[in-house]
Amino acid sequence: MKGPLFYSKILLFGEYGIIKDSKGLSIPYNFYNGALKIDSNLSEAQQKSNNNLKRFADYLGELQIKFPNLVQFDLEELTKDIEGGMYFDSSIPQGYGVGSSGALVAAIYDKYALNKITVLENLSREKLLKLKKIFGEMESFFHGKSSGLDPLNSYLSLPILINSKDNIEAAGIPSQSKEGKGAVFLLDSGMVGETAPLVNLFMENLKQEGFRKMLKDKFVKHTDACVEDFMKGDVKSLFSNIKQLSHVVLDNFKPMIPKQFHKLWKEGIDTGHYYLKLCGSGGGGYILGFTEDIDKARTALKNHNLEVVYTF
Repeated sequence: MKGPLFYSKILLFGEYGIIKDSKGLSIPYNFYNGALKIDSNLSEAQQKSNNNLKRFADYLGELQIKFPNLVQFDLEELTKDIEGGMYFDSSIPQGYGVGSSGALVAAIYDKYALNKITVLENLSREKLLKLKKIFGEMESFFHGKSSGLDPLNSYLSLPILINSKDNIEAAGIPSQSKEGKGAVFLLDSGMVGETAPLVNLFMENLKQEGFRKMLKDKFVKHTDACVEDFMKGDVKSLFSNIKQLSHVVLDNFKPMIPKQFHKLWKEGIDTGHYYLKLCGSGGGGYILGFTEDIDKARTALKNHNLEVVYTF
């Protein structure tokens, strides 16, 4: 057995901010994917995934008792498949901020949820919010607290625009330019990031009035402006806001940026050759970069691996 493929995602804008109701924009990233497979002869890594699925199945059993009206699963079928050697075969790097657990959650929901909301339906706002709630509860098994956005993106394979907590929609984004020099890219930090401790740190910081004020007056303000500029295709204004956002993150989210990238981050702001921002919760994994001239960015970051994900 091999299930359908579910793709990774990139949250272009909104990391941390969406917890405090900023706008956000998430796009599927087809370079990485994962699928459920069954094999009677499992390698060590596959066995680890299978054991993980066992614990996840137990958690889903508790979840459907806790929220009987939210979601129900065919647990009998799920348990039988896990006992038969099911694992999640994924090329999505874990701890890199591109949604490895989100793809797994989407795959399990797709195969085992009863009365599931399908991609082919007319996806009203109510249905999208219900899916997001289901996915948030499911993914909490992995992260402690989840917005549900990663699995939603993976499940629908569409860009998702977050206007606010209760207002999300599948969105069309401006089509990519083949000739343009502008680009969004991923920079590999070469380290794995841990989501839960950083989210906990963020929640602790929110208890301080100064941090909350900075978040509202600067971080959320520039995040919202970036989303609006990107959707409109206003590249000039977009880069002006990304520069500000990159600055705010460097000044206020230092623990989320791996130490060896602090200098590189500042150099981007100072030269204007590129601007860096967090990809997911940070702490390692990928760092997201924006540049108006990909050749300049490649030269400035010549010692690093860049993967272009979108071109202007």
